[in-house]
Amino acid sequence: MSDEEFRAAMSRLAAGVVLVTAHEPPLAEDGPRGEDVGMTATAFMSVSLDPPLVMVSLRNGSRMDDLLAEQPVWGASLLSENQRHIAGRFSMKGRISDRLLFEDIAYARGEVCGAPLVGGALAVLECRTEQRVEAGDHTLVIARVLSAGLPGPDGGPLMYFRGRYRHLG
Repeated sequence: MSDEEFRAAMSRLAAGVVLVTAHEPPLAEDGPRGEDVGMTATAFMSVSLDPPLVMVSLRNGSRMDDLLAEQPVWGASLLSENQRHIAGRFSMKGRISDRLLFEDIAYARGEVCGAPLVGGALAVLECRTEQRVEAGDHTLVIARVLSAGLPGPDGGPLMYFRGRYRHLG
C-alpha cells in the first residue's frame, strides 16, 4: 500500500477539529516572556470516563510535541463550525511564531494550565499529560482532564473530511 492510498482511505474518516494550546514558560525570570503555542488537531479523542482521559496525536519533532514533552499541562478547545479561520491559522506549516496568531482571537487563560482556551468554542478542556506513547512518526499523548467548560453557544462542530474543513449536516 502506498502513502497516497492510505491517506486517501483515511481522509474518508470525518473528525472533529481541536485547537491544542500550551504556554511555554520564560527561560529565565528576567528574560523574555513566555509564549503561547497552538496546533490544530484532528486526531483527538476521549479515552476514558473514569478517570477522565483524552488523547491527542502529535507529529514527532513538531513544536507542540517538543513542548508537551516538557510542559505537562495544556489546553484543548473543541472548535465550532464558525471557527474554521482559527483551525486554518494554526495548521499553517512553516510559521515562525504563534504570538501573532493569537492576537485577534478571543480567549481566556486556563486557570490550571495557563494556556489560551478559545472563546466561543463548543467545549474547552484543561489537561495534564499522564502518558506518552510513540507510534510510528507520531506520539500519542494521553492526558487526564482537570477541568471542562462550555464557553460557546450550542452549535455544530467544525469537522475535517476529505482534506477540507466542513460543517456537520
